[in-house]
Parts: sequence; structure tokens; C-alpha cells
Amino acid sequence: MSEWIFFLHPPRDDFVATMTDGERAAFEAHATWLRSLLTEGVLIVSGPCLGKINTGVMIFEAPSEDAAQRIVAREPVTSGGYMRGDLRPYRLGLLRGRDG
Repeated sequence: MSEWIFFLHPPRDDFVATMTDGERAAFEAHATWLRSLLTEGVLIVSGPCLGKINTGVMIFEAPSEDAAQRIVAREPVTSGGYMRGDLRPYRLGLLRGRDG
């Protein structure tokens, strides 16, 4: 099993404060999707960057790049064209509670 990081890049600054109704609906589906990954034991952590640029970040586990691609392909916000996704391999280096 390996870790992956998925960035969700917003289409504009102050995205969270200026979302349209369609974007809000996509984010409701996104939250449901994230909760299902958490329940399945796939999701490690997720959340938005605060401030003017609201890039989303999620770190999750998948056995291969193909599996990671299949996971993020189901993500409602990026697959719906509301944000741009950026998947990269990731290595969880130090973790509070695990590494000292």
C-alpha cells in the first residue's frame, strides 16, 4: 500500500466564499464521497487551505497508481469540472503519535 496526495485547485481566488449553487452541490457530494473513503479506511486526511487561495488537499492510500487514478476519477468536484485535480505519489514521513 502506498500514499497519494490529491490537490484540488480552485478556478478563482476566494472560491469558498464565492461558490455558486452548482459548486455547493458538488461539494456536498464531495463531502459524502470523502466520508465513504474514510469509512473504507482509504482516506488518511483531507481539508481545504484557508485564506485567499482555497486549494483542497487529500492524502489517501492505494496499492498502485492505477488504483489511485480510479479513486480520484470518482471525485465529484474535479470530475464535474469545478476544480482541477492534481494527483501525486506521496510518502508519509513523520506522523504525530506514530513516530515519536
